Amino acid sequence: MLRAGLGTLALAGATIMSPMAQAQGATGEPLKIGAIISLTGPGAGLGNPQRQGMLLAEKTINAAGGVNGRPIRILIEDDGSKPDIAKSKAERLMYDEKVSAIIGPSLTASTGAVAAITNAEGLPTLCFTGLGPRIELTYKSLFHLLPAQDLNAKAMLEYSTKELKAKKIGILHDTGYGQVVTNQLNVHRQAYGVEFVAIEKFEVGASDVSAQAAKVRAASPDVVFVIATSAVPFRNARQVKIEQPIVSAIGSSTYDYVRGFGEYADNIIYPEFVVGEQPKDNQKAFVEAFQKEYGSLPKNFEAAAWDSVHIIAKAAAKAGPKAGSKDLAAAMRGSYPGVMATYDFAKDDMTGIELSSYVFSKLVKGKFERLSFTTK
Repeated sequence: MLRAGLGTLALAGATIMSPMAQAQGATGEPLKIGAIISLTGPGAGLGNPQRQGMLLAEKTINAAGGVNGRPIRILIEDDGSKPDIAKSKAERLMYDEKVSAIIGPSLTASTGAVAAITNAEGLPTLCFTGLGPRIELTYKSLFHLLPAQDLNAKAMLEYSTKELKAKKIGILHDTGYGQVVTNQLNVHRQAYGVEFVAIEKFEVGASDVSAQAAKVRAASPDVVFVIATSAVPFRNARQVKIEQPIVSAIGSSTYDYVRGFGEYADNIIYPEFVVGEQPKDNQKAFVEAFQKEYGSLPKNFEAAAWDSVHIIAKAAAKAGPKAGSKDLAAAMRGSYPGVMATYDFAKDDMTGIELSSYVFSKLVKGKFERLSFTTK
């Protein structure tokens, strides 16, 4: 059962229902929202937290009256962390279920596969990735719930150069999410005055990257960047005796992944947005509600998923019950004060998250501690 007062949290940043609807509950025609996330495969560490955040938002909004009396119904599909499956699931949700919007996918490659078809139909799509290929800048119905990889790269470099005083950096990354972030790291390397002494990549889903990790260690970097969506490279990095600080990107900062790190979890640093153990003031009510519902603490992907449902609810209330897909997408273009971050979907990157929104955390005995370091 949700804690009293959670209806107020559901409306944070927007009034999406009338007082009468709040009192009577949601009873009208459901507002169907499709969701395509990675519940199995290498991206499952992302998809499962996202599922929890969406379902809590659905429950909260419906308990408080829905969207102008209409309950929200989220149809969740597992893409198995594969772009071709994500595409087929999107087509089913669009043409068979006739959803009003799609949330997801979880992974960069799957986002590209889905966005290509949803954009053609003007169907609003709120993905759990940052801005990827440049073609996404031309899509008018695609919105990103995570920061552009350009911003993730800057956040990693900010901490490594200003707090750790690093000059030489080694990079161990996967060929999906990690490659996109690494591309942006290369763009900003010179501005931060660092040298990448080793850049080693491995396939998404690889079960052992010890050889690549050993090459990074041999280059004697001051700091090592590990950028991936699995626990394998973090374990292997410590197993081959990389003792330098490890800085990662937000894509690996879930509790599911941390459990996979095992004894090698400590002293990994993350630029992120939500530290459940020490949330920001505007995140505390959400963290409390999530912990009450699931008995665990949320992080970035749970918060982004919560935000995604509320963003659609706000846009649907604004656009009205007869709005088409393009009208709903247009209603999303603007600012939204979310739990994870403050978004502005009118910005060029279709996210609007700023570098100053990041917080920095460090793993200590499997738990996250918020660090004092901040960016401007």
